[in-house]
Amino acid sequence: MQNHTSKYFQKNLLTLLIVIGSFVLAPFAYAQDYQVSSNEKNLKFKVAIGRFSNETNYGKSLLRDNDLDPLGKQAADILTAYLAMSDKFLIFERPDLSKIEREQGLSGDTGIVGVDTLIIGSVVEFGRAADGQRGLFNRKKVQTAHAKVAVRFVDVRTGLVFHSATGTGDATNETKTVLGVGSTAGFDATLNDKAISVAIEDMIEELVNTLSGRTWKTDILAVEGSNVYISGGEKQGLKVGDRLAVMKEGKTVKSNQTGFNITLPASKVGELQVISLFGDNETNEGAVTNVVSGEIGDGRPEGLFVTTVN
Repeated sequence: MQNHTSKYFQKNLLTLLIVIGSFVLAPFAYAQDYQVSSNEKNLKFKVAIGRFSNETNYGKSLLRDNDLDPLGKQAADILTAYLAMSDKFLIFERPDLSKIEREQGLSGDTGIVGVDTLIIGSVVEFGRAADGQRGLFNRKKVQTAHAKVAVRFVDVRTGLVFHSATGTGDATNETKTVLGVGSTAGFDATLNDKAISVAIEDMIEELVNTLSGRTWKTDILAVEGSNVYISGGEKQGLKVGDRLAVMKEGKTVKSNQTGFNITLPASKVGELQVISLFGDNETNEGAVTNVVSGEIGDGRPEGLFVTTVN
């Protein structure tokens, strides 16, 4: 009997030690996983949100033109906020471009930066509904807003639409009263915002993954001896020690079949290693690199670009 009790105690003690060990080691495992993910590059792409319109009849009247389109502007603002929160893009203003140009004219700085991808979208479905039930002692009112948003990505170099996506969203507000006690509500205008936000949430992961999957490129600013200065720095995920490839652009040939200009595959001419970073924000930062292999001319060589090493 004593021997049986001793084995039972040893077995329970071993189980307890395993459980305690799992709790003790879990934070270290989590910290290791977090460190691996935090070391991943976050090379940012330049995007701009262009026209974002309301293609439904909701909110339209003879006294409201395209410049006074709250539903379309609201959708554009929400999409911009979600893309900015992903921390994967440099987002440039396009809907209010005339205002920016006017301010630049006043300040004497007239530089508008080009982008890689233009995002165009519209609210294609939007509607409100109200439903109610009335009993002998109770009342119920349900307000619903439904939205569907369509977005497409345009390559600014060719004007080609390379991806499109749609998202739908619904938002509801329900009030009940029993024997005159409970909550009541009038017209809930915030349901419009919530429905559009849910519709964009429905497709934001697909949009981010599609844009992030494109090839990251940057240019050579100058070559001085063994130092090669390139655009992009810490804000774009570059770190000291990173290896980058220098590519020579292929020839551009017009296809008789499609009518598009097709660029032949680029060829690798060398590799760089980042030795230091400079600049204090995303608009003026860069990296100083050394040539690891290959030869790059002095000055600012034409026809070369820098990308990640495969």
